[in-house]
Amino acid sequence: MADLVDLRSDTVTRPTPGMRRAMADAEVGDDVYGEDPTVTALEERVAALFGHEAALFVPSGTMGNQIGMRLVCEPGQEVLCDADAHVVTYEMGAAAAVFGISTRTVVSDRGLLDARALIAQVRPRDDWHLTATAAIAVENTHNRGFGRVQPLGELQALWEWSRGAGVAVHLDGARIWNASVASGVDLATYGRLADTASVCFSKGLGTPVGSVLVSSAERIATARLWRKRLGGGMRQVGVLAAACTYALEHHLPRLGEDHEHARLLAELLGVDPATVETNMVVVDDVAAPMVAEAAKAEGVLVGQVSARRIRLVTHLDVDRAGIERAAKVVGGLVGR
Repeated sequence: MADLVDLRSDTVTRPTPGMRRAMADAEVGDDVYGEDPTVTALEERVAALFGHEAALFVPSGTMGNQIGMRLVCEPGQEVLCDADAHVVTYEMGAAAAVFGISTRTVVSDRGLLDARALIAQVRPRDDWHLTATAAIAVENTHNRGFGRVQPLGELQALWEWSRGAGVAVHLDGARIWNASVASGVDLATYGRLADTASVCFSKGLGTPVGSVLVSSAERIATARLWRKRLGGGMRQVGVLAAACTYALEHHLPRLGEDHEHARLLAELLGVDPATVETNMVVVDDVAAPMVAEAAKAEGVLVGQVSARRIRLVTHLDVDRAGIERAAKVVGGLVGR
């Protein structure tokens, strides 16, 4: 069988040879003591990229999101977000289980932000009958929205309203890099439209592990305490931070290639390429379990979103030849 083509997610990427060398050569220290120079340099760099004062390296995007929301929401208050947001779909109820934070959701069009619809659901802090809305969480790009990029105008409208309302904005920026490359909106613009933001390196950027939480210096100092409480304090973690730095320099500029591959894949599968904004392709109205199992037998892995829907995610480990082979295999199965 030819080499496996794994399109289940962009989380399956493996470190490239250059990234491995950077990890091996990394200067390290004890990061719990604040003495790992590679981590410190990464945190400073990412904070600057997103227009914030400070940043904190954390093991996962889930930890980044949960700490970020805790920084702007007290126990007994609520975070408002989309019904399919990662923070309420894939993070195991952590906001409630760990921090005593309620979440409430609003159904949207495949995760697309509608600032007015969210704002209309905000509950005030001055009514003791109600659970006060302390923050709104926005995901960009939207995972279960299949890579959609949030409209800049909606993000700006939400941010401008939030300043006067005393409601914070948290950005789940797991794939914010894809959003920036696809839209042409720079990272600092996105970053400045949020009080806290978690950005992930282990998806399209291809590192083995790691996310960074950005915010004000005061909030990040508190975040460092929460990271320790949650077991996220790490020692000579510069070997991982070096992978993130390498990704910024070598893998961020190439994300557009993944988007091109996704549009090509869509075209080959008969999916409208105009519906593909970043690196995710969705095929509807198929027998998903059958297609996934049969494709696997032919060396192509796809994700099952539901009984009638599959998802294919392009990334740096799948080249054009792999895309064409996947399209041939999946297209043949879907066409039966």
